[in-house]
Amino acid sequence: MNRKAYTDKILVIGVDGLDPRLSKKYIGEGRMPNFEKLIARGSCREDLSLLGAQPTVTPPMWTTLATGTYPVTHGITCYNRKGADIDEIAYNLDSRNCKAEQLWNVFAEAGKKTLVWHWPDSSWPPSSDSPNLSVVDGLTPACVDMLCATDSESVLIASEGVTEVSVHPRAASDGNIPCVIEKLEDKGEAIAGINGSNSKPLILKPEDGEHALSDSPFDVILTPIKPAEGWSFEVPAGAKETIFVFSGGFIRRPCLILQNDKGIYDRVAVYLNKKTAEPLAVLENDVYYKGYIDDNFRADGSVVKTARNMRIIEMKEDGSYIKVWRSFSMDSEDNQYWHPQELKKKIVENVSIPVPLSIVGGGDRTLIEKCMIPTWEHVGEFYSKSIHYLIEKEGYEVVFSHYHNIDIQGHMIVKFLKDHGHNKLSEDTYENFMREIYEQTDRYVGSYLHLLDEGWTLFLVSDHAQVAPEHEPFMIGDTTGINVRVMQELGLCETKRDENGNELYEFDWDKTYAVAQRGNHIYLNIKGRDPHGIIDPKDQYEWEEEIMTRLYSYKSPETGKRIIALALRNKDAVLLGLGGPEAGDIIYWNAEGYNYDHCDSLSTTYGCRGTSVGPIFIAAGSGIKKGYTTTRIIRQVDVAPTIAYLGGVRMPRECEGALAYQIFEEEF
Repeated sequence: MNRKAYTDKILVIGVDGLDPRLSKKYIGEGRMPNFEKLIARGSCREDLSLLGAQPTVTPPMWTTLATGTYPVTHGITCYNRKGADIDEIAYNLDSRNCKAEQLWNVFAEAGKKTLVWHWPDSSWPPSSDSPNLSVVDGLTPACVDMLCATDSESVLIASEGVTEVSVHPRAASDGNIPCVIEKLEDKGEAIAGINGSNSKPLILKPEDGEHALSDSPFDVILTPIKPAEGWSFEVPAGAKETIFVFSGGFIRRPCLILQNDKGIYDRVAVYLNKKTAEPLAVLENDVYYKGYIDDNFRADGSVVKTARNMRIIEMKEDGSYIKVWRSFSMDSEDNQYWHPQELKKKIVENVSIPVPLSIVGGGDRTLIEKCMIPTWEHVGEFYSKSIHYLIEKEGYEVVFSHYHNIDIQGHMIVKFLKDHGHNKLSEDTYENFMREIYEQTDRYVGSYLHLLDEGWTLFLVSDHAQVAPEHEPFMIGDTTGINVRVMQELGLCETKRDENGNELYEFDWDKTYAVAQRGNHIYLNIKGRDPHGIIDPKDQYEWEEEIMTRLYSYKSPETGKRIIALALRNKDAVLLGLGGPEAGDIIYWNAEGYNYDHCDSLSTTYGCRGTSVGPIFIAAGSGIKKGYTTTRIIRQVDVAPTIAYLGGVRMPRECEGALAYQIFEEEF
């Protein structure tokens, strides 16, 4: 069924984690001129807000935006889903878990050439056979083709104090690495739950879960610096040599460390070997190098051309010491997450190899300023150029896009906007980083504004935002696993201990009545339903009542206030669009001020320094009123039907939202 269309071309600009409150703040500071232009040419609320659904985390909310349904209907109720037992979780970013029809399928089946660009959770694998539908990735929220990365993010240190090449996996989380290292500890075990390698990720200490995101470890490679010798061509006078190591040490490239005309060492030339005179790249000190192309090994042992970014972040003038950040490397050929697969080749040939993300930073100013933020700028440039190419050369008429820059960089920064005694830098410094990230987002959005003059309608939306909490969060609720501590203090669960009394990452099921897993879900340990059940099913109601009472009674020792805002039985959570078979027996939310940064929060939660959890909504272009401010509360479920109506197609089958008709040019 097609109806009258008020626009022929639609671009949804999805920005993960984009905060309407911070946007308003930085617009007021004159930092986001493109947002100002979009607002002036379109419609939104005065506060720019969209009333977010629950839970406030990436996969459920992008699925709500795509389907116009609440999580109780589409079935995506957190970042992960419950596994076979209540102490297990399973990866959830899979469109086959979505029980509601996606709007892009409606457009494609109505004859519109439709592109879905890295929309997380509900897009991959493609759920329509329509030849009009193209889908690029969506299996991770991070960036396009991240699952195809062949080498991890790393820091290489070359020094005259190093005697031999050594590779130290996941050995550091900031740039403060000694020049000479005798032993580096593998920090990867602490984030097993984050990287999905553990199906039973119990969280006994903060660094076991989300709290470790800002300290994500990276590899460290040590290589010696020596006088240049053995080269088959003449090298410049005074040149020194080192080795750049890739693929865990299996690929090694000789390098010359070179002087400028003042005798200062200021660049590194990377070579295929000592016989080839033409360098693969020349890295200048403190200059961000994009698109270093070289061979890399895949996991199966095959070799492929990959691209990565690099930057010399420290270099002694005498050439005796160099510190180089290197990004993930991205596969130029692997097209398994592109539909149709030939689409990747077109992008690689006409734009570039996909660009990697960066998750370094935390408390390290150099890594944040010089590596993380520029990398996400590069990701945005790649996305914009790719989408423009596909619109201009391939004729796409409807585009659903997603850019994850604010969310991931925010995870590295937002909790430091309020110093709880852990900051390595000042609160003001971290907020200036956040300003840079929002200015970056403004440039990305600005790259599409010319489409308004070409008959397009633009929708700027986000899934959620992030808060800087007033108080340190307590250990309950974590998207990455099963948080134990508060439930343990409430007498609801217990862990096993070894013969020496050391706590084990395993429940003592005889003493475990309920567990808190994922962001908001508590499961009772019920006989006959759960493998280790101890609660009689007839007592479930009373146990739910007791657990909710204990949750509300749990208070912060610092403030004397409760840390839980709301707790609901599964059947009652439908009031907020949750509940159903994919949700816990009890769903709860942390009180404002006691949040981690978003998933454990109600979508109306505010934080320090102008932060909030709610998403954004701005629409402009054909069919939309210009310069209009509505008082209508626009809900997240309203976005899909509003787009469908303007595009002249039917509503997605399970759609539960309503049209935001107040913003339409033509009276509804």
